[in-house]
Amino acid sequence: MRKMRLLLSMLAFTLVSLTSCQKEDAQSNPVKVELLSPFWSFPTSNVPLGTLSQSATTDDLSLPDDLTKGFTIRFTAHLKPVDQEQCILEIPQVLSVRLRQQDPEDRSIQNYPAYPMPDGSVPVLEASLSLQSPLNADEFQDMTVGVPLALLDNPEGEHNITLQFSGIQWTLYVDNQLFDNDFALGYPLASRMKSWNMNPDYLSSATLYSPAIEPVRIEAPTPQTSSNIQYWTPPYHNAWVGDVVTFFHEGRYHIFYLFDRRGHASKFGRGGHYFEHLSTTDFKTWTEHEAATPLEHQWETFGTGTPFLFNGKLCISYGLHTTRIYPKEKTTLPMQWDYLEKSGHTGSFNYDTIHNSIPAGSTYSISEDGVTNFKKTHLLYHPCENPSIYTDPKGHLKMLANYGAQGTWASDSVSGGWKCLNEKFPLGGDCTFFFRWGDYDYIIGGFTRLWSKPAAKPESAYRDIVAEGTDFYNGLSVPAITEIPGNRYLMAGWVKMQNWGGPLVIHELIQYPDGRIGTKWMEEITPATEPATQLTAELSQTNTFETPGNSFLLTFEVYPEQAEQGRLAVSFLPEKGDKEACEWQLQLNKARSQFGNASTDGYALDEKTLKEGGAPQAAGNYAIEGGIDTSKHFIVRMLVNGCNKFGGSLIDAEIGGQRTLITYRPNLTVDKLQFRMNGVTIKNIQIAPLRN
Repeated sequence: MRKMRLLLSMLAFTLVSLTSCQKEDAQSNPVKVELLSPFWSFPTSNVPLGTLSQSATTDDLSLPDDLTKGFTIRFTAHLKPVDQEQCILEIPQVLSVRLRQQDPEDRSIQNYPAYPMPDGSVPVLEASLSLQSPLNADEFQDMTVGVPLALLDNPEGEHNITLQFSGIQWTLYVDNQLFDNDFALGYPLASRMKSWNMNPDYLSSATLYSPAIEPVRIEAPTPQTSSNIQYWTPPYHNAWVGDVVTFFHEGRYHIFYLFDRRGHASKFGRGGHYFEHLSTTDFKTWTEHEAATPLEHQWETFGTGTPFLFNGKLCISYGLHTTRIYPKEKTTLPMQWDYLEKSGHTGSFNYDTIHNSIPAGSTYSISEDGVTNFKKTHLLYHPCENPSIYTDPKGHLKMLANYGAQGTWASDSVSGGWKCLNEKFPLGGDCTFFFRWGDYDYIIGGFTRLWSKPAAKPESAYRDIVAEGTDFYNGLSVPAITEIPGNRYLMAGWVKMQNWGGPLVIHELIQYPDGRIGTKWMEEITPATEPATQLTAELSQTNTFETPGNSFLLTFEVYPEQAEQGRLAVSFLPEKGDKEACEWQLQLNKARSQFGNASTDGYALDEKTLKEGGAPQAAGNYAIEGGIDTSKHFIVRMLVNGCNKFGGSLIDAEIGGQRTLITYRPNLTVDKLQFRMNGVTIKNIQIAPLRN
């Protein structure tokens, strides 16, 4: 017995030591994301087609009738805030470059107020290009790119500005650094581009080239890095992470995400999404790669698919969401459906050889080196627009069809010959992913669906886990699941903020013997903190504490007075009032937790779980239930990330290392914490500011 007690003591000491090492490592060895350079050069030997100067502020233009190859405008400007909008460069009816003040309360589309000047004002530089619609020749739309001046090293100084219309992209560079782009739909009308003019109070010179100058990426003056992968967003004022798909291959964890600007408002609201690419071999150092599936045609806008292996090669499937732009009858979809109906399986079509309709449906790209360097196959193999391809545990190629089709499909080749195995399952889910963990199979479906069955059972045995109320949705949108070494499974997705898209979040899954899955933080990527401060050693009644800033890690231990009994809440309060305040609450008797609207007078009202009609995917107010052991003491960790770009605060809570839930609270800057409890004692409340 003494030996057993000694062994248990040693084990406990080892676990404590390991935990301490993890915490120490989180502080001393933070995560780093190595980013691609945003700097570009514009080498050319071409003679400009137009030149303006202080002595010639207006001039005629003579451009080719065909502007499919685009144009480039370069000018030197003295930028400064203005009280009233000032047009500084203009091609009448085609192009307008202006300085103006943005409403500090209006974050729609461009998110300019995330970067105010010291006085709170938001001066911006914008460039709008009028494009003739390919759908209606009488319709013209202005495509606008811009940058808040506060983002520039010298907001009121001289800058070299480049505007680039490539035929595919409309892009703004300042001092050779890319700040904003959008994806074109239509072209400027050449017949309107007869003259141009500049404002000499702001511009010293301007030149115009056509065709567009091909930009060349150059090394940044200093290495471009980000301090965290958790809660990461692309490093632009209006850029976000959209749908995430993940894969582990040859020691490397890959994240492909739909790059989003403007909350799905790019390409005149069609999204303009494509897959960008991050990867890591140790989860501490991450690398940003060149885009896996760049947009190369105006008809392109992509939807979710999956990475997979085929014939030993790393591939990624994705959908051509062409029906967001063109009517279905003008695309290849009728031809593909007709072939499927006549043949009983899908065909294989090279869209480079199709000239009477616009490509739509499923396609894929192949990595040339097994890591990056993806090349498009230009093959259409299925009419669905969100194809989730995977290899099942028996080595068979399978696909879950979404967005325009449904069901489970199989084929011997990616490129075609897909036959439907079950047209009634899974029924939608938008973006569905299969994974096997031990003795259980799972299919997670987009925002709100989840099915599971014992691995030995047929597919007819799949149960609706959401209907049973035992799902693990926690605030993420379209989560993707991937196994990594050590029988570990990671779930990655994005958190909805004010529009579509948001920050990247990665949590680790835990599995119980009955197949139920919970979630916890992944220790390797938990953001680094400064040393923690203890707010109090013990608390058994309502109390309020000030926070050391708007981004911090909060930890505390919960001791129930009776097993599985009691209630506690933590309210995240602004400096004044409680209009934007948020409450996290745990009801121990139901193992039920939620985010709701806080009140300093009592507990928030009960919110709904996904089963009850709640909406965890909206990352606002919702509840989760079950999977939390409240029979004994446990630790709660809460990470609050408040930053200007978010326009509010992201709160990520972990309960006993068993369940997580995430919320986004617009306009909330946390200033105080209020603890409220019945039937529980809280001990060792600590708070640590986030580093960087």
